[in-house]
Amino acid sequence: MVVSKTLQHYYRERYGIETAYIPNGTVVREKTSLRRLSEWGLDPDGYVLFLGRFSPEKNCHLLIDAYQKLDTPTKLVFAGGSSHTNLYADQLRQRQSDRIRFLNWVSGEDLNELLTHAALFALPSDLEGLSLALLDAMGAGVCVLTSDIPENREVVEDAGFTFRAGDVNHLAHMLGVLLSHPEMRAAVVQSSKQRIKEQYLWPQIAAQIGQAYDQVAGRMDQPEKRQPEKSSCATKPQTRGRVA
Repeated sequence: MVVSKTLQHYYRERYGIETAYIPNGTVVREKTSLRRLSEWGLDPDGYVLFLGRFSPEKNCHLLIDAYQKLDTPTKLVFAGGSSHTNLYADQLRQRQSDRIRFLNWVSGEDLNELLTHAALFALPSDLEGLSLALLDAMGAGVCVLTSDIPENREVVEDAGFTFRAGDVNHLAHMLGVLLSHPEMRAAVVQSSKQRIKEQYLWPQIAAQIGQAYDQVAGRMDQPEKRQPEKSSCATKPQTRGRVA
């Protein structure tokens, strides 16, 4: 079982294995009332948000480097923590300033507030499966800017913006353009939410996962057994194991 079509293609081409594609999911969020934002020193629509693990493949340092090339009142906020990468996380936190803020892991209503009031969500990663944080941002109606690796492009397509992976100057350029043009950010909000509703809502994802495990366990109903007269036209469901 894989969470992106890019991974599905990889296993097919590299190992000759057919996998079940079932993506990660999220929920649709609406703007919340303001409770904690001022405590964090933030204003609505006044910050770029990175949400997730502070690890080298996420390229948080690249986002800081690009941001520091800008002359903008918009702040840069990192919310998350390390994942066996304490040294890297500590190095990032040393770059905290009045304009660059670091928060701990947020969840529940705090997460909803932080997400729905961001001006822009940034994901500069070099490596992804399918980012839950990216899905969360799109479901919250926040404009997203991601690296153009295939796993990100697969989700964003025409519902967000990308920059050339690893290119600090192009990232700085795209940050500057989007922060200077709120109409560009607003133009993708509805298509972003619509993509989530059509393809990435947790209830439909959970149903697909349940069906896949039923199939592996041999619990799928066999129509040809219930209706012998139609057995000649029936096709037995294939059984696919979990690869990843």
